[in-house]
Amino acid sequence: MKNNLPPLSAIRAFEAASRHLSFTKAGEELGMTQAAVSYQIKLLEERLGFAVFIRKARKIELTDHGAHLSAKVIDSFTTLRTAFEDVSEKNAGQLVVSSNTTFAVNWLANRLVHFQMQNPDIAVRILPYGPNAEPDFDEADIVVSACKAPPKGWFAYELVRANFSPMLSPALLETIGNIDSPQDLLKLPIVDPQDPWWKIWFDAAGLPSVDFSHLPSSRMGSQALEANRAIAGQGVAILTPYFCKNALETGQLIQPFELTCRAEDESWYQSYPPTHRNSRKVRLFRDWVHSELKRDGMPAPSQMAVVS
Repeated sequence: MKNNLPPLSAIRAFEAASRHLSFTKAGEELGMTQAAVSYQIKLLEERLGFAVFIRKARKIELTDHGAHLSAKVIDSFTTLRTAFEDVSEKNAGQLVVSSNTTFAVNWLANRLVHFQMQNPDIAVRILPYGPNAEPDFDEADIVVSACKAPPKGWFAYELVRANFSPMLSPALLETIGNIDSPQDLLKLPIVDPQDPWWKIWFDAAGLPSVDFSHLPSSRMGSQALEANRAIAGQGVAILTPYFCKNALETGQLIQPFELTCRAEDESWYQSYPPTHRNSRKVRLFRDWVHSELKRDGMPAPSQMAVVS
């Protein structure tokens, strides 16, 4: 397909010069010298085959052809500027957060109103991802991922380390009267017995021979779902105490043992691509999350080196 358009640099120079009727002022707007603007106009006139300006001693004037072209070009650039401004304003006003279900349900859901009250000009859209799903690294402005490292080249912060301990409801505890030792947990239904955290915890508790392989699989892959089952009295779940803080404080869940284990190299991460490092909305959300963790008495999120 034949391209009949002159070079864009020449069109931009003409549009600015025709508005200002000055090569000097056009150059100031475009970050060019007066001579560079004049050169671009010359290229345009050579391409068109007619003059667009009458050059006088201390001013320039549009020719008839130039005036006709100017009206259409200025109108076209106005439409372009409006389109880019509309998109920029919409983008600046909406923050898309892709979040692991546990973080979205057990953390964000109860706090997001505070961020929105502090930043009423930013609408937050949460894209939760559940078991066997991937964070939406492509569409989101900022991502909270669980036990999955951010993409290469992204800025990342470690928010919460993956530690865990068994928890159950008071109603389920009443069915056996008391829990005096880790062995007593084996008298109760186990939520997600194939969760590898169970083996780590029972090994640390001195019961390395515990084997759940004979139990039917009920892998849910989300602490938010597992905690709900435990609260409903359906079994003992292995959970991260920080994400069950409210349930523990209100007595919906009981943590029968102080022993808490850590899954090395597993954490909840907050991350965003380098293209968003100067984004106001991303910076505000990132800092707000960090301040909320600090308010909870959690360690300050550590910035990882840009993942490479």
